[in-house]
Amino acid sequence: MKNNANNTKPFYNTTIPSDWKLTTFGDEFSFLKSYSFSREQLSKEKTNDEIQNIHYGDIHSTFENEILDFEYEQTVPYLADGLINKDCFEEENFPALEEGDLIIADASEDYEGVCACVELKNINGRNVVSGLHTFAARANEENISLGFRTYVLIHQQVVRELRRIATGTSVYGVSKTNISKVKIALPPLPEQKAIAKVLSLMDSAINKNMQLIGQKELRKKWLMQNLLTGKKRLKGFSWEWKKLGAGEVFKSVTVKGFSNEELLSATQDRGIIPRTMLEGRVTMPTTGTEGFKLVENGDFVISLRSFQGGLEYSSYRGLVSSAYTVLKPKKQIREEFYKQYFKSYDFIGHLAIAVIGIRDGKQISYDDFGTVKIPYPTTEEQTAVSQVLQAADKEIALLKAKTEKLREQKKGMMQVLLTGKKRLKVD
Repeated sequence: MKNNANNTKPFYNTTIPSDWKLTTFGDEFSFLKSYSFSREQLSKEKTNDEIQNIHYGDIHSTFENEILDFEYEQTVPYLADGLINKDCFEEENFPALEEGDLIIADASEDYEGVCACVELKNINGRNVVSGLHTFAARANEENISLGFRTYVLIHQQVVRELRRIATGTSVYGVSKTNISKVKIALPPLPEQKAIAKVLSLMDSAINKNMQLIGQKELRKKWLMQNLLTGKKRLKGFSWEWKKLGAGEVFKSVTVKGFSNEELLSATQDRGIIPRTMLEGRVTMPTTGTEGFKLVENGDFVISLRSFQGGLEYSSYRGLVSSAYTVLKPKKQIREEFYKQYFKSYDFIGHLAIAVIGIRDGKQISYDDFGTVKIPYPTTEEQTAVSQVLQAADKEIALLKAKTEKLREQKKGMMQVLLTGKKRLKVD
């Protein structure tokens, strides 16, 4: 890299190098036809014409990488037969999307995600259309390089402008007319290509990590389905497993009168945690906490959510709502084994049968829980199974941390390259 030249010109409330082109989105991009098919109208199964539809949700879920790579992405659905067919692509006003086309989400429930966008990659002849709440835009190829197009809208200053002109209260959006007027900054074409190459290498590393995480998570699910049910046994263990009612293994306890203890909350991904660890706005009790129940490290809690979020483990001491059920073991157990088992498909399936007709958000009672048959292997085998699953969790966590570090590095790189603070050497 080389330092930016001293010559600059204004760009919103900052500056860009003087040799960068100052233009508008509408001067460099033309909008293409899009459709408003809902998820309910689409099919994940291959249809006769195999026309894939990009929904605004696909963009928001991909926006971390700013590239919708069809080599990696499995989320883009096929269109249901009869909605449109290949003949549509022969119409002059309905070109199929191509490599490098920009897809913009015109709606977001999150103010931070206004006008999230992705550039299409590795389409490889697929028939792809722009769907619900999206704008499709095609760049002037002579002015904007492949791989660089998404970055014109995610420049820090451009993002601030898009948020400024966004309309709405609970859902935010920007019209095509307003996007067209937004100023964008374009480095010289060779520099665009150099920037895109650097960032695409980082994207590739991120995508490979995400693929590996997906593979490791599938492996973890396989381990859970087999090791937590006794379908597969670890070496050295052969004793037949007992099947006991959950009420034989766990008891419901109610301890109150500790109103000065820390308040806890139930989460699906982190179990029972202090409310101070929650992100965003936290609802606090409007009355006293004298009636709240005490939870201790190693307890399980039946929360108000059903099935996947129904039973959570606590590594903390504190208070939970009196509507929750606190569980302690009646028999000797290894908590980690049941922490994993209560998230398994085996347990969720048996719980669903035990509480037929339960709706999401309805309380699962201790009596409901107590009737469910759960495995009770020896504590030695519980420990061994737990260690295998914890090792798998650690492997996934390390990969996720590595991926997050790559994303942060990419953000830092974008901040200096897309502003011209650092210039890449080009041939």
